Amino acid sequence: MRLIWNGLSGEGTFRSILPVFLISWMLGGSALAEQELLWGDTHVHSFYSTDSYINQNFSVGPADAYRFAKGLPVLHPATGARVRIETPLDFLVVSDHAESFGMFKAANETGLPRDGLGPIDWLHSWGMEKVFQRFAADPTSVVTLLKYASSDTNDVVEAAASPARIRIPNDEPVMQEAWVASTNATESANDPGRFTALIGWEWSAIPAGSNLHRVVFTSSGADVAQQFTPFSSSTSSYPEDLWKWLEETSGATGADFVAIPHNSNISRGYMFPAEKRLRDTPIDRDWIELRAKWETVVEATQIKGDSETDPALSPQDRFADFESYPHYISPNSIPWDPGEGDFVRSALRRGLEIEGQFGANPYRFGLIGSTDSHTGLPTAEEPNFWGKFPTDSTLESKTHSTNSIENFGWALSASGLAAVWAEENTREAILAAFKRREVYASTGPRIAVRVFGGTDFVRGDESSVDVAALRARGVPMGGELRALEGPPSFVIQAAKDPKSAHLDRIQVIKGWFAAGKSFERIYDVAWSGDREKDPWGNVPKVADTVDPDSGNYDNSTGAATLATVWSDPHFDSTQPAFYYVRVLEIPTPRHSTLDAIALGRDAETTGQPVSLQERAYTSPIHYSPKAN
Repeated sequence: MRLIWNGLSGEGTFRSILPVFLISWMLGGSALAEQELLWGDTHVHSFYSTDSYINQNFSVGPADAYRFAKGLPVLHPATGARVRIETPLDFLVVSDHAESFGMFKAANETGLPRDGLGPIDWLHSWGMEKVFQRFAADPTSVVTLLKYASSDTNDVVEAAASPARIRIPNDEPVMQEAWVASTNATESANDPGRFTALIGWEWSAIPAGSNLHRVVFTSSGADVAQQFTPFSSSTSSYPEDLWKWLEETSGATGADFVAIPHNSNISRGYMFPAEKRLRDTPIDRDWIELRAKWETVVEATQIKGDSETDPALSPQDRFADFESYPHYISPNSIPWDPGEGDFVRSALRRGLEIEGQFGANPYRFGLIGSTDSHTGLPTAEEPNFWGKFPTDSTLESKTHSTNSIENFGWALSASGLAAVWAEENTREAILAAFKRREVYASTGPRIAVRVFGGTDFVRGDESSVDVAALRARGVPMGGELRALEGPPSFVIQAAKDPKSAHLDRIQVIKGWFAAGKSFERIYDVAWSGDREKDPWGNVPKVADTVDPDSGNYDNSTGAATLATVWSDPHFDSTQPAFYYVRVLEIPTPRHSTLDAIALGRDAETTGQPVSLQERAYTSPIHYSPKAN
């Protein structure tokens, strides 16, 4: 396989043959790897989640979600048709919303318990049961529920001070019973070494439409998890209260956790604050360190759009306009306004700025993708995408409007997946990889990526399969380099998903801090074919072979593998910096295009691009001028 290699100076090209066994190694098929490349999803909802149940998921619970992830056929919650994931996952977290956990399912199927209640509480419980039953009979009522559970104000700080809570007498025993059932199902599905089922939930604060959601998972089993009830935003809308609860619960039970922010793209600027926390008080060292301890990873891509960056924030990035989702989760009309507090890249830059002030970085996180499926079916494949909810998963339903979003099913992305380099497929090994940030995000395809940063990598190291030697000479993705005298060099290796498209290019995204400000720059470092850089250092776009009438494309362009050793030509040893890798596929048809073709419609009528370039984002390697 021919590839383009960019030398240590960042100039010129070198063609070489990448050994076939390197592809096997990259895919985790060789003992030489010393680690397995595991693929999973940390963000799937079952019928225990309120919005999943209202949107007609009456049949797929945690046990079914795990069966589907393992590659077994299950019945689709909307159609009853037999469906199956194309390639099984290695791990899964069923992360149902902690708020009213299992309450809607209980109200509709068994009734809410009213034994021992006084007359007023009895009537309250009976009335809420009837309301829940009506909501479940009409999926459009989710908007009504959102209004009921939201503050009247559009002021985020004001709304966070008064978290919404649907109070129901005797609700705690109902939620605990559902939590026990869910964790038992997870325990039954766990098969160490072959498939890992991880216990988790979602904390779903959304003050005034500011999405501040976090998925939380643990490496502990059901015996430990059943000692606590998941912390919910009904108790507090402040992320630091979640972190404090994790701190206290970990100390009391011995459980370890990771909290994963998601959909920062619709957080109204509050996911990654620069100066003030949500309580409208200045961030401080304690806040920074507590966040950095528990939030080691961020979900950068999922069904509700991509959160890497936006053209408004990265105007020089020709690939920044990708899977935008400009819709807040709010019953009120709030114009979408992308800001620096909303996206991963600008957050990484803010982290450097905050570290310059406080000596600690709250945003030194790794990146993953996951789906946020509410069907219980974790699908991120464009040709086999089953939507977010049962109510937007069929061709007919995808054209429906939801909360004023036209063609809602097509506005969603078929994304994403979490890739983990772990020593084995177990709960403990996966959590450890999340803690050290040796993970990365994919928008769907299983693109295999390795990155090592150091000081003495040289031409030829891009073909090495000796992971122990590479690790001994540098650090993997998620690591940190310190006090270098010369520029860092990076070994970067990428292999295509065998079931997907060829690769277009490898890019390095650098951010750095100088003179009180942060900056960013994008480098094309390896690419397919004989394209030459333009005078500004950019490689021309790869050919788009997608046929909008058939949905076919071909791999006559691109490369099966790309690899390089790249050194930063603009390195300044006094400037803190980060480097992460973005790998792009050649263009392939979007799921909306395939739907349009099936409906006999023009693909452009979906309101979405005909094709897209799927991608992977690695966790950053940070550089610090300080020796320790």
